[in-house]
Amino acid sequence: MDSLITAAARALAAGDPLGALKRVALREDAPALALRGIAMAQLGDFARAKALLRRAARAFGPHETMARARCALAEAEIALVSRDLGEPAKALDTAHATLVAHGDAVNAAHARYLQARRLLLIGRLDDADRTLAELDPATLPPASRASCELVTAGIAIRRLRTATARAALVRAGHAARQAGIPALTAEVRNAARVLELPAARLIARGHERLLRLDEVETLLASTAFVVDACRYVVRDARAAVSLERRPVLFALARILGEAWPGDVPRATLIARAFRTRHADESHRARLRVEIGRLRTLLRPMADISATKHGFALAPHHASEVVVLARPVDDAHAAVLALLADGEAWSSSALALALGTSQRSVQRALDALAAADKVDSFGRGRARRWMTPPVPGFPTSLLLPAPFPGD
Repeated sequence: MDSLITAAARALAAGDPLGALKRVALREDAPALALRGIAMAQLGDFARAKALLRRAARAFGPHETMARARCALAEAEIALVSRDLGEPAKALDTAHATLVAHGDAVNAAHARYLQARRLLLIGRLDDADRTLAELDPATLPPASRASCELVTAGIAIRRLRTATARAALVRAGHAARQAGIPALTAEVRNAARVLELPAARLIARGHERLLRLDEVETLLASTAFVVDACRYVVRDARAAVSLERRPVLFALARILGEAWPGDVPRATLIARAFRTRHADESHRARLRVEIGRLRTLLRPMADISATKHGFALAPHHASEVVVLARPVDDAHAAVLALLADGEAWSSSALALALGTSQRSVQRALDALAAADKVDSFGRGRARRWMTPPVPGFPTSLLLPAPFPGD
């Protein structure tokens, strides 16, 4: 490897893509093409970066298997950053196996980190945890170590383990400063802000207040009866019932929880749960049926008693009933939560991350675009959606992941 290639590689490792391009911008040999591709990726031109890396992979000879694997690894990382979540899986597995076979431990570890990062994005936290467990952060360069700690913190935040997340972010900060890459240091600093910002709303006895992530964690570990409108779960200290696939039942549970310790008139329950302004006898009959279903599901935790005017919730073991709601109510909050990271997402990636159909995601995106909440660029399969982050609100509670004990 000649001195210019070495100097360009060092510049890229230090987060200086322009310095790297000054050394290899006019060269067409395979190593230079690969370094130019990585530099363009760091500058945000992903389309040109992919093209350069593919040219580099073709330019490397048939016996330069490890060099081609490194190009595939870089291309997979670009696909991940540009939110092509369906692409990197097989390419990463193949690149990782090749790098391990040729003894490139550092890049093999980087492939594992990218696999964990992808799994985190699509909400597969247990798989991401297992993938990270195969890595020893102490053996990684400072930049890679900081990135791994960010994924560790992301998993802990999704699971509402704030102490674990805070410790991982401290380690990530030390590694980022050791690496001396300003962009990485800024990424760690922004991730740490999530722990200090409001993450949910607590609704109890007619009053509302915002909660940080550590306060949400404390609430869920308490003895309170919680109607969780972030994950569509009703829980107390002894049990939890998921109503994710029972929207009417959850709407009734939320209305009753917000009104506790009072009751809710039947007309109010019908109007809000069934979304109708004009109730008739069929609605009242349906209300009795749905309340009966909800009463059966919640029997281990609470009773729903009939009153003179409507119904009231009466927990068996808890002395307090609260509703945990999203910091910002929106019909398409889950889509907004993913777009709030500032990256450009495809509709297929959003569908994969949310575990729903691409058509449902497309309808949500069209509605958000009509309300000027998201924007798009490109056409067809190259179309991407993005929105600036909502100031002051992290979105970890809106993303697909189970709470502890689910």
